[in-house]
Amino acid sequence: MNEPHQARQVAESFGSDAERYDRVRPRYPTAMVEAIVAASPGPGVLDVGCGTGIAARQFQAVGCRVLGVDPDARMADLARRFGVEAEVAKFEDWDPAGRAFDAVIAGQAWHWVDPVAGAAKAAQVLRPGGRLAVFWNSFRPPADVDKAFAEVWLRVFGSPFSLATLAGPDAYSAMCTKAADGMRQAGAFGHSQEWRFDWDRPYTREEWLEVVPTFGGFSQYPPAEQQELLAGIGGAIDAVRGSFTMGYTAVVETAARSGAA
Repeated sequence: MNEPHQARQVAESFGSDAERYDRVRPRYPTAMVEAIVAASPGPGVLDVGCGTGIAARQFQAVGCRVLGVDPDARMADLARRFGVEAEVAKFEDWDPAGRAFDAVIAGQAWHWVDPVAGAAKAAQVLRPGGRLAVFWNSFRPPADVDKAFAEVWLRVFGSPFSLATLAGPDAYSAMCTKAADGMRQAGAFGHSQEWRFDWDRPYTREEWLEVVPTFGGFSQYPPAEQQELLAGIGGAIDAVRGSFTMGYTAVVETAARSGAA
């Protein structure tokens, strides 16, 4: 399995602690949300892989009507508790039942969707001129923090893991390229664009140690390795006086649906 969307055990692992996921996962910059809304023909939004409704609530806050779709019933249930209408299905298999939308969005989720089938499904439910916008928060950690974290990963797992390299803007730009290829192969979109929005978020030691278990694949590690990793990262943050500021870049791939109704 080389494609993320085929790794269902990881894609559907986040709901094991949905409350933590919602509490600690970073939000998206308001400038990004507003740019997507401004480029869409209306307020009707479909949120693919909506999770607990993090992005959906941000779009609701600027006046959108949002329907979420997620394969994990635990995540969708929490989204509903937070006021987001959500249905449970893999997007590729989801039945739109004749509904149409002005925008289809996917926050931190499109890599779990088949890029061609997903783009074709999005085109099916978008009104002409409607916008597909898929986006990810990528990491821009301080160099000393990234080096310290990578050394912990090397000690625990035998290989380093650099957030700046493996989960930085350029890594997510590669996901954007794959998404753009899917949109092009679907044959129903105009030229796609990549947008970037930089922002920062300070973290205490305790706050970052809440974030790490929400990383994809963390729940697949043996418990002893989970604890060793968290202890090592905690020690690395202690070494930089117990807090640091994480730089983020929200990376967006977006295109408008072409053609007539």
